[in-house]
Amino acid sequence: MRIDGACHCGFITIEGEADPEKTQICHCTDCQAGTGSAFRVSIPVPGTTFKMTGQPTLYVKTTADSGRPRVQAFCGKCGSPIYSTTPGEGVQPSYTVRVGILRQRDQLIPRRQNWFRSARAWVTALDAVPRNQKQAPT
Repeated sequence: MRIDGACHCGFITIEGEADPEKTQICHCTDCQAGTGSAFRVSIPVPGTTFKMTGQPTLYVKTTADSGRPRVQAFCGKCGSPIYSTTPGEGVQPSYTVRVGILRQRDQLIPRRQNWFRSARAWVTALDAVPRNQKQAPT
């Protein structure tokens, strides 16, 4: 599937090819802190198809919950998370793109939840939370 999107301010744009079946939620504490929310929704994009305009700010999380270092890329102007990747020379690049920046986000239904032991207890009970019927602007 062809994907494309941009950060909140539009300074950084991305495009590439991704398999919608690989859309995933991560509940690890790093993703909770990095999003300021309960989890992160991402999709892997092979480096061979990944294209980006604009230069993100990079931060290397030296030891992620997985035990490996991860490069976190975000827009230095608006702060939108863009992707993460594995640092190092000789590594076949793959980018774990943040679904929230993609125009196709409605079509990218998570198929897997990772680090679920770190999930906030209330995540599975969201159907019981009262809903505001006003639609947020898109």
